[in-house]
Amino acid sequence: MDESIVRHCAEMNRCNQRGGRMLSIIDLLDAGTLDLDLAAYLMARISRGASFMVGARPGGLGKTTVMCALLNLIPADVEVVAATPEVVRRAARAGSLPRNCYVCHELGSGRYFAYLWGADLRAYCSLAAMGHVLATNLHADDLDDAQEQICAENLVPISDFNAFHLLVFLRMDRGLRTARRRIDKVYVSDGVSPHTLVFDASKRTNRLPGDSWTARCRAFLNETLQTGVRTIEQTRERVVAFLARP
Repeated sequence: MDESIVRHCAEMNRCNQRGGRMLSIIDLLDAGTLDLDLAAYLMARISRGASFMVGARPGGLGKTTVMCALLNLIPADVEVVAATPEVVRRAARAGSLPRNCYVCHELGSGRYFAYLWGADLRAYCSLAAMGHVLATNLHADDLDDAQEQICAENLVPISDFNAFHLLVFLRMDRGLRTARRRIDKVYVSDGVSPHTLVFDASKRTNRLPGDSWTARCRAFLNETLQTGVRTIEQTRERVVAFLARP
């Protein structure tokens, strides 16, 4: 396996707090967390360098799982870096570095690895303006909740909040015998404008824009679903090969 893929998946596994293997986007499709159309849209944006955050108010709903499954779709030439306070401060001071994907394991004030809050969170969010990709998750159920925490509580400028191109929110659907995690809402920004709602599963709203790249991503995901590929390592290998196609 290519060394860059080994490093990439090792960083994803550092996010694993619950044991077992990390789930891939293919696993999430199998589980019904999202469907092919939504997966293709997210892949099309993230594979072109979109920053994103995943939110859910309850703990244990799978924010980190979904974040890492999406993280596996970033451009092949972007290195994944754990966004510890020290790393973030150094990157913010440096100004110009090769483009990286800085992964904050969670937005929070706890003394845990790669958790960010306050001045460190402001420094982290400023990295998008330097051309870096950001990926994180937080305890928030919707756009207003996320913006309140990030901009009002932590004084992150709204321009830096809008630089998160995708806001993905989860919910748990509970039946009589089963419970299923799913992506409930997706908001999108061009990186400058305020976020707009493009997907709301509860209200059956689907305004996902499509283009030829999204269609290619959908075909790739559908093809991969038919194979035995499921692990993050196998999936990353296929994603990297797909992104290298002319």
